[in-house]
Amino acid sequence: MPRHPDPKLEERILNSAQKLWKKGAEKTLTMRAVAKAAGTNTPAVYRRFKNRRDILHAILRRLQKDVAEVVRSCQSAEEACERFLEFALTHPHEYQLFYEHAYQLPRPPQSERTGLREERPTMALMEAKLAARLGGSPEDHTRLGLALWAVTHGTAMILISKAIPEEHAAELRSVFSATVQSMVRNASSLA
Repeated sequence: MPRHPDPKLEERILNSAQKLWKKGAEKTLTMRAVAKAAGTNTPAVYRRFKNRRDILHAILRRLQKDVAEVVRSCQSAEEACERFLEFALTHPHEYQLFYEHAYQLPRPPQSERTGLREERPTMALMEAKLAARLGGSPEDHTRLGLALWAVTHGTAMILISKAIPEEHAAELRSVFSATVQSMVRNASSLA
C-alpha cells in the first residue's frame, strides 16, 4: 500500500526545530536532530527544506509573524513596547535568534520593493500606531519608531543577558516604561 504524504509534517518539523533552538540554540539545530524530534527521517526533512538555513529562515518568518501579531493587537505604541519586551523576555532564545539572524531572511527582488515597510512589518505597525496617536502618516514617525525600538531592544538584551544585577531588573523595567511614555508624550507635544 503506498504511503500518503503527511500534510502536517512540515509544521511538525518547524515546531521541532523551534523547540530544539529553544533548548540549545544553534548547536542543537541539525537536520538529523530535527528529523528525530519531528518523528520522521532525515530524507523527509530534506524534501521539505534544502538545508538547515532553510529551516532557520522558516523559523525566522514564523517569529516575525508572532512579533508582528503582538504589536498588532496593542492599542497604543506604549503598550506595543511593553508587550514586545514581554515577548522577548518570555521567548529569550527565539528573540535572540530573530535579532541575530533576521538579516539573513531573503529580501524581495529590487523590482518588487516599495521601501522597507514590507521588510519590517513590526516597525510598520509601530509607525501606524504612532500616526494614529500623533497624526500625520506612518512614515512621519520612523525616527520615533526606531528610537522606541532601540530602547525596547536594548532593555530586552540587558535583561536577557543578565547584564544587570537581578536586584535592579525591576527598576530597569520601571525606567523602561517611564522612558517610552516620556518619548511618546514629548512627541505628541511637538505634533
